[in-house]
Amino acid sequence: MNTKDRVTIYQVAQAAGVSLATVSRVINKQGNVTEATRLNVEETIKRLGYKPSGLAQALATNKSTNIGVIIPNANYVYISNLLAGISDVAKTKGFVLSLFTTSHSREEALSMIEKVITSHVDGAIIFDDELDAEDVMKINSYSVPTIVINKKIIGDKVGSILFSYEDVLSKFIESYYKKGGDKQMTFVHVHDGGRLLSRNEKAFRETHERIGQKYNVINCDDSYTRTYHDFYEYFQNNKKGYFIAYRDSIAAAIENAATDVGLKVPEDVEIVSLVGTKYANILRPSITALHINMQEVGQRSMYMLIDLINNDLVDKSYRFEPLVNERSSTIKR
Repeated sequence: MNTKDRVTIYQVAQAAGVSLATVSRVINKQGNVTEATRLNVEETIKRLGYKPSGLAQALATNKSTNIGVIIPNANYVYISNLLAGISDVAKTKGFVLSLFTTSHSREEALSMIEKVITSHVDGAIIFDDELDAEDVMKINSYSVPTIVINKKIIGDKVGSILFSYEDVLSKFIESYYKKGGDKQMTFVHVHDGGRLLSRNEKAFRETHERIGQKYNVINCDDSYTRTYHDFYEYFQNNKKGYFIAYRDSIAAAIENAATDVGLKVPEDVEIVSLVGTKYANILRPSITALHINMQEVGQRSMYMLIDLINNDLVDKSYRFEPLVNERSSTIKR
């Protein structure tokens, strides 16, 4: 296999008959270059197949066009959708992404922040439940523009995207009982589910206590297989219930366990997924879910970050309210 040596900026300058500084100005779209010279350099770059060094461009412009993204495990569908939205805008606007993943560890998340800072990124998007406000503000102290998802933190170089899951869940529970719902609700707590889950569990408990309704909380692992087996055993002795699950995979495990035991959904068992994705609609019976378009969240976060980088962001907080998509796993009342 023949390999082609990488063309250098020195070779471009020599072939075009201009200085290194002139080639650099053309590449970085800076002034003081005549139209004829610009066309000559661009034609030479194209003819030689020269690819400008990202590092060299960063040094010349003081911008790396690199965005650091801190997220939990990317295997979750809603996180993948978020990344898709961020990537869509990044490509359009000429940015590249550096991905930093965490796994429900505050120490690891702090380590990721250090990596983001030392990577000399132009900005950062953070979606990690383990970080406190002071942790995120550490980035702000380094003047790295940052958009934080799922936590309200406002600063000179920090903006936030918020979710209204708790408010919608609370109203959903109240409506269920007002319309004659008679099943006791159970919140399915996932180990290491993060603060989004914890806030929803708190809203679940407080709503039931406020309206005087009994409730239950069941712990489960963040695993379809283990959750399925646990609920298969549970439904041997419990033939009726209303379950609030964190994600579609947990809701699917509960639904499949119930039907395999011989129970009917939604007559005997009703199920709701808090963070609904496309899978909620393709399961049978389809799952009632609270839905936020996470791809749109990703797009919004990237647009906000670009405005923040350019000092053009006026409203530093944006809120998404989930829609309740009622499907076959609950009884319409």
